[in-house]
Amino acid sequence: QVQLVESGGGLVQSGGSLRLSCAASGIIFSIYNMGWHRQAPGKQRELVAVISSGGNTNYADSVKGRFTISRDNAKKTVSLQMNSLNAEDTAVYYCNADVLGRYSGSVRRNDCWGQGTQVTVSS
Repeated sequence: QVQLVESGGGLVQSGGSLRLSCAASGIIFSIYNMGWHRQAPGKQRELVAVISSGGNTNYADSVKGRFTISRDNAKKTVSLQMNSLNAEDTAVYYCNADVLGRYSGSVRRNDCWGQGTQVTVSS
């Protein structure tokens, strides 16, 4: 089964930085778009950043210029460098990937999610 595992969340002061990482594991043939979403308390989950297999990126307006998404196709990882963090960035961050892999014996494409990692920015 394909899995995504995040790491790197934690508590940081306003203005500080954090780096999130996510690694995909399992029987994987291709990974298409990879991205990060977040969900703050009482709010809907929102897209933060996405990166294609070719390296094209898109960001939410609220994080442009502060966050940078990157990926290592050989290692099957995606990272999110977050700078100039503020209280509005406090949320659970989820890794997401469109993965062609083996799931319960069959090969198919699936939208995979990690378990989430908490990011808390204190003001």
